[in-house]
Amino acid sequence: MATPRVTLRDVAERAGVSRTTASFVMTGRRDMRISADAEARVRQAARELNYRPNLVARSLRTNLSQTIGLISDVIATESFAGEVVRGSLATAVRNEHLMFIGETEGDAEVEQRLVQDMLDRGVRGFLYGSMYTRQATLPAILRGHPVVLLNCVTRGRSHAMVVPDEREAGRTAATALLEAGHRDGIVVVGELPSHVIAARERDEGIRRALDAAGTAPAGAVDCLWWPEPARTAVGAFLRDGGRATAFIAINDRVALGIYQALAAAGWRVPEDVSVVSFDDSDLAAWLDPALTSIAIPHFELGRRAVELLLDEDRRTGVHRVPMPLRGRASIGPPRG
Repeated sequence: MATPRVTLRDVAERAGVSRTTASFVMTGRRDMRISADAEARVRQAARELNYRPNLVARSLRTNLSQTIGLISDVIATESFAGEVVRGSLATAVRNEHLMFIGETEGDAEVEQRLVQDMLDRGVRGFLYGSMYTRQATLPAILRGHPVVLLNCVTRGRSHAMVVPDEREAGRTAATALLEAGHRDGIVVVGELPSHVIAARERDEGIRRALDAAGTAPAGAVDCLWWPEPARTAVGAFLRDGGRATAFIAINDRVALGIYQALAAAGWRVPEDVSVVSFDDSDLAAWLDPALTSIAIPHFELGRRAVELLLDEDRRTGVHRVPMPLRGRASIGPPRG
């Protein structure tokens, strides 16, 4: 028996909002006042219910030939970034456009064929997207066509590039701790390779915020961006006499490892040490206590990229999308 399709009404009921509010959130409308909390509940409910708006059918009903293409590495099949596709599709539909989506998995030949196939079908412009923020080189076949880079950047300023505001996110994380009373015991956890844009900019934002407050990170724990390396590295830090009033995890997976290391050492969050992180994945809400994390604005990235692509007077250069803080229970005042 086929599973009944999840409807927008189901999403609204689970989120505790009206169907109209859920519709505005899922289509990226900005002409209605919706609280950040309500918007977050709607998006969480959509993820939990695996809601998939029938955007293609809605597009076909418009009987239009205007089309745009999304060429990505692995965005389309990564659940973590599914909101990028939703934001793009919803905005395309609202502007009476169809969207073709192609995924290359980094294969240049596949990329060339996908772009050519889309051009043959009358695609008028392209989003060139990446799963993680990185330096990208546009394929030659896209030269001369309208292109907006989505979650990646390229040399020069001849194109519009839409990326998360990672630098400001770093400031936000540090400021959340400063406002809770932390000052000289803030430790950053996670490797910070210079070629990883998110790592570099998050760290830069953290340091700028602390410097403005007359302080600096008390230390850094280097580890891969996964729970097990983080648990091992933070456990060793604590056994070697390392002390912190707060940890800033470079992402939520690292935060999970920090939680595990603290539990093994008999430390409590947030009574003994506070933790703040980045990404606001589902993991952040599942942790106990729930993790304060700064969200990657996937939906907004997709929405903004399509809006720029359809704007004939689009402004080139880097467009930074704010990353909102999702405050939960993992931050408290420093002990003692």
